[in-house]
Amino acid sequence: MKTASFIIDELQSVASTEKAAHLSRFFKTGPGEYGEGDRFLGIPVPLTRNIAKANIDTPLEELQILLHSPWHEARLCALLILVERFKKKKTTDEERCNIYQFYLKNTRHCNNWDLVDLSCPTIVGGYLLHQPDHSLLYRLAESDNLWEQRIAIVSTIALIRHDQFDDTFALSRKLMNHKHDLMHKAVGWMLREIGKRNRDVLTDFLDEYATRLPRTALRYAIEHYPEEERQDFLRKK
Repeated sequence: MKTASFIIDELQSVASTEKAAHLSRFFKTGPGEYGEGDRFLGIPVPLTRNIAKANIDTPLEELQILLHSPWHEARLCALLILVERFKKKKTTDEERCNIYQFYLKNTRHCNNWDLVDLSCPTIVGGYLLHQPDHSLLYRLAESDNLWEQRIAIVSTIALIRHDQFDDTFALSRKLMNHKHDLMHKAVGWMLREIGKRNRDVLTDFLDEYATRLPRTALRYAIEHYPEEERQDFLRKK
């Protein structure tokens, strides 16, 4: 049986102290920053993903241990294992539901933007895509936890890819006045994804809300617009 300690040993075997120092700065781990106190082994994501794929059958109780690890890459590896398992064609609906429920119990261990962005689109968005009730997204959006709020909006990318835009627009309205720049970027990113699918629908939304969106969110949303249209929207700020 694959264990958490085995996986951590594998991660440590490819760790780099130089890269760990870089990642600590990049993910803002200093006092008062959003990733305060997080610790890095210094491993590129592709290597972590390879280790995850090699340990895809690790039991949930061992993944729980990894999610409580102080090492960022250990938590990421656990999440990537869940993602790979969720995506497998032979995974049953019941197993996907179990992965989804397990993930929701551990959202506060997805405590940086990469951990959120690399996991929730597949697990939360992928599960809700086939469910009629999306109220979970709104409960997460109302959380007092930044990462749960980011999960709420970023998970909608799975819906956007199937031309379901309503939740993204509703959550964008709910979160547009959020105080944190990471949420402004997430909202703008999801709006931009809608624009890739249906520019007219996004333009209608922006015509109404561009003046209220944070400038960062607006810049992200209109990134693929022609320069003249981008400037028109930015002048509304």
